[in-house]
Amino acid sequence: MDKRLLEILVCPLCKGELVYQREAQELICKFDRLAYPIRDDIPVMLENEARRITLEEYDALSRTPQPPSSVP
Repeated sequence: MDKRLLEILVCPLCKGELVYQREAQELICKFDRLAYPIRDDIPVMLENEARRITLEEYDALSRTPQPPSSVP
């Protein structure tokens, strides 16, 4: 995922920061608790394509300090 792209992408619903989950190939909005998929290096920033993250996933994200966009 291109670092410059990650720096400008925001959640389409709340305009908040996204957390890049490299292993899952998803961009996570903590505020809306949505995970937007990344397919073939292209973020799919559509609400109907996003999945709701579980409370367990949310808690794990909250416990792990991550910089904005979490670029590896």
